[in-house]
Amino acid sequence: MAAANPDSARPQNTRAIMTFLREHAPFSSMDDTHLAHFAEHATLRFYADGDEVISPDDGVIKRFYVVKQGRIRGERHNAKDDRTDTTFEISLGECFPLAALIGERPTRTLHRAAGDTFCLSIEQDAFITLFSASDPFRDFCLRGVSSLLDQVNQRIQSSAMASIGSSNSLDTPLERYALRNPIVCSPDLPVEKAVARMHENSVGSIIVTDDNRHPTGIFTLRDLRTLIAEHKAPLDAPIRQVMTQDPICLPAHADAFEAAMLMAEHHFAHLCVVDDEHCLIGVVSERDLFSLQRVDLVNLARTIGTATHLRTLVSLRADVSRLVDAMLAHGADSGQVVKIITTLNDVTVRRVLELNIKKNDPGIPFTWLTFGSEGRQEQTLLTDQDNGILFETPEGMTEDQVREKLLPFAQTVNQELAECGFTLCKGNIMASNPKLCLSDNEWDDWFIRFIDASTPQNLVYSSIFLDMRAVFGPTKPLEELLDKVLSRIRKNALFQKMLAGNAFQRKPPLTMFRNFRYVTDGNKQALDLKRQGLAPFVESVRVFALANGVGTANTLERMDELAKKGVFDPKDANAWKEGYSLIQAIRMRSHQELLNRGEELTNLIDPDDLNPLDRRILRESFRQAQRLQQKLELTYQL
Repeated sequence: MAAANPDSARPQNTRAIMTFLREHAPFSSMDDTHLAHFAEHATLRFYADGDEVISPDDGVIKRFYVVKQGRIRGERHNAKDDRTDTTFEISLGECFPLAALIGERPTRTLHRAAGDTFCLSIEQDAFITLFSASDPFRDFCLRGVSSLLDQVNQRIQSSAMASIGSSNSLDTPLERYALRNPIVCSPDLPVEKAVARMHENSVGSIIVTDDNRHPTGIFTLRDLRTLIAEHKAPLDAPIRQVMTQDPICLPAHADAFEAAMLMAEHHFAHLCVVDDEHCLIGVVSERDLFSLQRVDLVNLARTIGTATHLRTLVSLRADVSRLVDAMLAHGADSGQVVKIITTLNDVTVRRVLELNIKKNDPGIPFTWLTFGSEGRQEQTLLTDQDNGILFETPEGMTEDQVREKLLPFAQTVNQELAECGFTLCKGNIMASNPKLCLSDNEWDDWFIRFIDASTPQNLVYSSIFLDMRAVFGPTKPLEELLDKVLSRIRKNALFQKMLAGNAFQRKPPLTMFRNFRYVTDGNKQALDLKRQGLAPFVESVRVFALANGVGTANTLERMDELAKKGVFDPKDANAWKEGYSLIQAIRMRSHQELLNRGEELTNLIDPDDLNPLDRRILRESFRQAQRLQQKLELTYQL
């Protein structure tokens, strides 16, 4: 046991202890009365370097500790290699041993002082009182890093809210928005009668249903304007001839965010809400979602998607930053916000392509590909171009002849995207590069060589080209290509191990003693939240996903799929998702602050500029990345 005196003097300065606790989670969210209870029952204990604080041999845990000064190191014996491994480090303001204390069992890890260390400590009875009385304290004890994530998201949300005002959450179920008793009609009803019914009920849409009330079509005021302007059909025609068939439907338990993303991506303003039997129970409109929230994602996406000039697209990019602030204020988390940004980026890219096809159609069908973070739907406001082209060679033409037509077109698109804020790729990973404007057969041959010859350059490429998505054009050629690629990787254990070894080099920025490992930014030391923080998660998860046939490219979705397949333990997957999301949240907030100050965007931050909670959660998030890499190391015997 510890060399420290177990009857160390109880601190007399309750106010000083409370001041210290307020700087650290979960105490920063607790009431003063509960902090005072802790301070009044606390003793201050000293442990010299190397002293045991608690041990598995001590029996059931009876005390709760908070590090006041110094550091605690967790140690476990590795029977396989007959050595002692350091499993974690606990530093200033952090508490232990939660799981053992709550579970009323001995600790499984030896806790040892790393350097001279002081800990505040309370007995089990005082801990139980706090656990019962304080909701923030109980939440932290039960959920750990999950509650830290909530605190960060709440702070980001409240900061954005200051300039925007309150709103409904994007997590609100659609059943709260959906118009009950929606206006419906049969497929044979004449258009003029359907429009009269819409007018009588002051609605902008009417749902066409079958005899079982299953939605088969939708007709809106926008459809009516198109019908009249383009003389598509007479007003006495049955509505089935002019309706939009197979309308988008979501279940009642789906949330407002999912509806908003569908509306933004597909440029429609209404969707049907259905029950488990796919029977219509309501309609949600763009106005329902966003007039309440004063956030017009769908309108911005539609404005981008219908812009008639490049200069309009350039000017609209500034609105994306304001929308990010608004979405944060309305409860969107970091995963939702990056998908919002990616969706608006997709709409912009598609519109640039459409405008160029109108001006100078190359006359060759093609699929516009996007790679890397855009391919994973994980882009932030700091973005560059990683794109390519896949085409099927028309009969009577060679692949070089097709390229001759597509490359000038791609060159113009790349330049115009740069004007819209998508900076040109320094590595020339762009569709205007002849090596990335390939036929389906050429892409297939390229991936065969890529997988079979695991060169250092190919391993660098793996972080780009193995996260691929179609943004414009037919998707089937890419789906067929990716099916072949996934199949080859699953059968190639050597390539998997090479990928794992490459991913293992992306070390989180923590030293052995949980200090930050910096990169140099001029004369300052900094952390690179993308390369040092997010990349270890992205690279490691990609290896497991490709090896286990997970087709999605998004990192969080890959983790969910790997948990469903039993590759990841669900608790581990949740901890890794939370660690990844915490880093992304701090990164996005940093970007917003830089924009507000008119400074250039960067992924570098100085930890000294962060508050104690943010520094702590960064350390915890980086530690989760280390745990994920340990699983990679064990799986592939690195």
